[in-house]
Amino acid sequence: MPKYLIRASYSAEGTKGLLTEGGTGRRQAVEQVLRSCGGTLEWMYFAFGDDDLYIVVDMPDDVSMAATSMKVRATGAITSRAVPLLSPEDIDAAARTQVDFRAPGA
Repeated sequence: MPKYLIRASYSAEGTKGLLTEGGTGRRQAVEQVLRSCGGTLEWMYFAFGDDDLYIVVDMPDDVSMAATSMKVRATGAITSRAVPLLSPEDIDAAARTQVDFRAPGA
């Protein structure tokens, strides 16, 4: 299954909900939304700074990840960025793939 790193930040309203529900309550909500699209939570950490939350998820495909992201972001409680993650084996396969490319001006 494809793996994604999610970087997220709460809005003021989202932060109020986090204060009410707590971190474990939000983890349960994340697990539920991922399950609804066939995904699973690998790990989840809260942070402070530019991002409030970092999670790694396994999703069946890009469409499932996009659907989850759109539904969550539409609430306005959170902004997020999903970064596709590649395994070392994925990179090995990419390195073996023949690509026909000419550099500009070459």
